[in-house]
Amino acid sequence: MPDAAVDQVRSFNRAVTQRVGALSDRFLALDRPLGEARVLWEIGSDGCEVRALRNRLELDSGQLSRVLRSLEAAGLARVEPSAADRRVRVARLTAAGLAERAVLDERSDELAESLLAPLDADRRERLVDAMRTVERLLTFGAVEIRSMDPNHPDARMCVRAYFDELARRGDRPFDPTAGVSAEPHELTPPAGCMLVAYLHGEPVGCGGVKHRPGEPSELKRLWVSPGARGLGIGRRLLAELEAHAAASGAPSARLDTHGTLAEAIALYRSAGYREVSRFNDEPFADYWFEKPL
Repeated sequence: MPDAAVDQVRSFNRAVTQRVGALSDRFLALDRPLGEARVLWEIGSDGCEVRALRNRLELDSGQLSRVLRSLEAAGLARVEPSAADRRVRVARLTAAGLAERAVLDERSDELAESLLAPLDADRRERLVDAMRTVERLLTFGAVEIRSMDPNHPDARMCVRAYFDELARRGDRPFDPTAGVSAEPHELTPPAGCMLVAYLHGEPVGCGGVKHRPGEPSELKRLWVSPGARGLGIGRRLLAELEAHAAASGAPSARLDTHGTLAEAIALYRSAGYREVSRFNDEPFADYWFEKPL
């Protein structure tokens, strides 16, 4: 890594932490540091599972427990079992916590406006665009892709969400049992593999590949959660699936897709896939693509 790049990142971090007041133990003139204020905001008006808080903020259990105890002692939050599953702990804001969160929102808006106010319109737009780019790239860098047992709950959840989306967007009833198979044993090494993408500990995408000795590998179940689209996760999944196919000795990668999935079709074309003749009997496909590896 070039020293100049590392120096620039460190300089950026120092400038931002100082400018937004992260060094103060009274963030936004409230009686708590930034960490506690952020947890208060993330709990939200509807409450949040402690596990989800931990994953979203990338805090270890001990650190989050200390913050939650501090908020409880201040009368701003409480932690209680979920009504749906008493093994799950949920953090909720009290009336005082909700009131402080409203103040936090108001003062956060004021801080954002103070960052933009000294700049003319052109510089404001440049700053906002740069922030948008930084946020997107940092989020992209936080994505982790793992090889996963297709029967793992996270993999199954992603595949179900993929099926649900096909059913919603398709122009004909979707039945996964009627299409070309992608059973767990077909997506398990050495027959194939299943990948799951995680963002802040939560599964946000998946994809599988079926190997056929001496023939093209077939990519299946490529899906990204709508809330995580635009971050390049689909492209990363696609590239890793291709790498698995190439490592198996496949001469090319093949896939089929539904005509309503315009975003997926655009991704495949931009990644070097070319439309080919039908190579399987998938009843829900409208396009067939292949890419040499």
